Amino acid sequence: MRQCLRIRATKWLTGMSFLLGLVLFSSAPAYAQDGGIRGGISVDPDQIYFGGHFETSPLVDRLYFRPNVEVGLGDDVTVIGVNMEFVYKFTNRRPWNIYAGGGPALNITMVDGADGSDTDAGLNLLVGVEQAKGLFFEFKIGAINSPDFKFGVGWTFR
Repeated sequence: MRQCLRIRATKWLTGMSFLLGLVLFSSAPAYAQDGGIRGGISVDPDQIYFGGHFETSPLVDRLYFRPNVEVGLGDDVTVIGVNMEFVYKFTNRRPWNIYAGGGPALNITMVDGADGSDTDAGLNLLVGVEQAKGLFFEFKIGAINSPDFKFGVGWTFR
């Protein structure tokens, strides 16, 4: 019985050591991510919103992944939007760069005075301009269950 337990423990320890070595010695380099803050106004619902985002290094050419979370307040409604947006930057050499993109959204809506919340899928299309230092201005058009229109200002810490 003790012999069997020793063999199992040795096999388990050997397997875990192999997996640890595999993770440590075959890891890929991490891609840089820049974080930022954002805020603005939306239409339908009429709200102010604030939130934060991350931006990855270019995935391909000038295509970036920029997921963000936005909390909208006003119009007797609170909307929490989790947006999985991709942006394509048309230029990278000027003081101001134009970008466009979009992506799916998950919108959690809570109406004041009502019990519970509604969770719906949405879609955002966006266009914006950004300064190399991090300041940006952005227009979003929402489809399906996202706010109809948003104008935002933000800063990406680089």
